[in-house]
Amino acid sequence: MDAFVSRKKRKLSPPPTASTLEDINASSAADDESTDFKLAILSSLHPYIEQNVLLDVLLAHEGSVEKASASLKPSDSPPRKSATIGYQSSLSTFVSQNNTEDSGGKRAKLLSKKGKTLHLYDPADVAAHTPCSIIHNFLPTENANALLEELLTEVPTYERMTFKLFDNVVQSPHTASFYVHSYEEMQKQKTDYIYNGGLLTDVRQLTPQMRRVSPQVEAAVNSEIHKRIKACYPDGKKLKHQSPHPWKPNAAFVNCYDGGGESVGYHSDQLTYLGPRAIIGSISLGVAREFRVRRIIPQDEEKKEKSKEDGDMEGQIAIHLPHNSLLVMHAEMQEEWKHSIAPAQAIDPHPISGKKRINITYRDYKATLHPKYTPRCKCDVPAVLRVVQRKKENWGKYFWMCHAGNVPEKDGCTFFKWAKFDDDGDPIWDDSGHVTKSTRDEG
Repeated sequence: MDAFVSRKKRKLSPPPTASTLEDINASSAADDESTDFKLAILSSLHPYIEQNVLLDVLLAHEGSVEKASASLKPSDSPPRKSATIGYQSSLSTFVSQNNTEDSGGKRAKLLSKKGKTLHLYDPADVAAHTPCSIIHNFLPTENANALLEELLTEVPTYERMTFKLFDNVVQSPHTASFYVHSYEEMQKQKTDYIYNGGLLTDVRQLTPQMRRVSPQVEAAVNSEIHKRIKACYPDGKKLKHQSPHPWKPNAAFVNCYDGGGESVGYHSDQLTYLGPRAIIGSISLGVAREFRVRRIIPQDEEKKEKSKEDGDMEGQIAIHLPHNSLLVMHAEMQEEWKHSIAPAQAIDPHPISGKKRINITYRDYKATLHPKYTPRCKCDVPAVLRVVQRKKENWGKYFWMCHAGNVPEKDGCTFFKWAKFDDDGDPIWDDSGHVTKSTRDEG
């Protein structure tokens, strides 16, 4: 198991001796052949090429071994090894799926270990061991490339977000912009909504290609939600506070990571306008990068030592995100896990985007959580919605708090109010419909 947890590379297979490409491809032509089998064939034909590179090439050619092999140039000598992401075949080949129960429902035993990184590539493994689903080759190749090319023209105008962290003004380690469907919504986002304690001025309408892709994202995410509920949650029912309504994206953050040095640290996405048990659909374009997740372990002040299981949960899991993949972050993610894009020591350039990775995170903003309803503190700033993650006491409870302290040159206050939601994730307001002025002043 250590060979897979610590990312040691497998030895490459020797080149084939007698079989021709046509014979091999004929044996793997059926649609139900495993990715592992096809990769083994490609590895035998191209023994000096890293298997993570072979995987990306295979996905780019829609699983065709013949087309993938034809696109690769033969070499008599070993090329420089890629320093990006190592390859690991399906965990199901090596471990049994021993299911255990947790607060989110049925799941396979977590295999990450403290201080180690477990690398996952196979969609079945990703679904079994993380709160995510992944779909490779999500869009037709020409559509994915058109979307990437369109967004690359927008990237030069993206900005780094500025916010305050521990009394220091810092910038985000990558550039981003925010998109909505309509002009009317674009104007509202610039005047009503608060991000990191301040107004977000760079709000744009969806580009033509983004608008074209949105219905496909919506359909795929709703399908994955249905599968997740049926396969992973207790009694095949949605989680408490999870919306029973279809997921409908109406906003999207687009992030650009220009080179391996641009990244984002571990965090949970803000729930203020998404509500509890938020679900996010994320398309990756261009350079492949690692998406890492780590389960949050609430602390028990009375418990001096953590159990072995707690220690295992503190390991991190890395999910390989190739070009044209859709990752779905399910209803467990924002409350119980943190996620990041790890820095890469080296990257394999993409033929269209070079060293850039573009990521579109589609979100479903709830009308019931519009800023006109949410609490305001005495700073007169709409409060942000958070969830208790670190302490076992009140773990999983939601609360509103002042966020002005995140704005450069502003100080926040001590405003705090527990948030109430029904089983479907809709807010339960006080008699006035929202927090009154007198209540704000109590902060």
